[in-house]
Amino acid sequence: MDVYGVIPVSAKYGHGVNNVRTGYCLNWHVGGYHGPQGPYYCAIGADKAFGRDIVDAHYKACLYAGINISGINGEVMPGQWEFQVSPSVGIEAGDQMWIARYILERITEIAGMLLSFDPKPIPNGVGAHTNYSTKSMREEGGYEVIKKAIEKLGLRHKEHSAAYGEGNEHRLTGRHETADINTFKWGVANRGASIRVGRDTEKEGKGYFEDRRPVSNMNPYVVVEIRDEMVPLV
Repeated sequence: MDVYGVIPVSAKYGHGVNNVRTGYCLNWHVGGYHGPQGPYYCAIGADKAFGRDIVDAHYKACLYAGINISGINGEVMPGQWEFQVSPSVGIEAGDQMWIARYILERITEIAGMLLSFDPKPIPNGVGAHTNYSTKSMREEGGYEVIKKAIEKLGLRHKEHSAAYGEGNEHRLTGRHETADINTFKWGVANRGASIRVGRDTEKEGKGYFEDRRPVSNMNPYVVVEIRDEMVPLV
């Protein structure tokens, strides 16, 4: 989910697709395991991109419904996908994500597949990374504004992590491109941080930051509320 500001919010939302007959992730061997992770991320090909027809149908349905869906891609685990909704302003981010989820549930139902928002399928987790910026963050000197906002969010890390979705403690382990749930840290181009700042944002001195703590089953309204409460909308 991306949030840009007056508050744009943008969310990158992960999910999994399971076979309704077996309960296993799409194209996993029944009673077995898939191959090593890696080849499936942003992949193409019938041997890697399992479920693209479902994801494409969801993308088109969201466009038809007026959702600000801005991208889709395969994730590191077979049968795992991500879609992005952005930009959205304030509470609209919650509305957009809620309807996008509903549409995805209906699409998978029609396809005879099960949709999973489990935050910790084996072996990696599923997040709902949220990109955020305000007007002042996108203007000259915005990088300093971003750093101050991140410092404020870090003061309530424990409280926020608990509100970012059920079962998040199983996902935020410090492994698989996550930070440990008990430790707040941020960094530039660091996928193992609680909050990541992009390399381009650092270079240009303005832009946005990415909160990597929200989990796939998060309540988008709660996430937006936390951000609005902690970061001035200027």
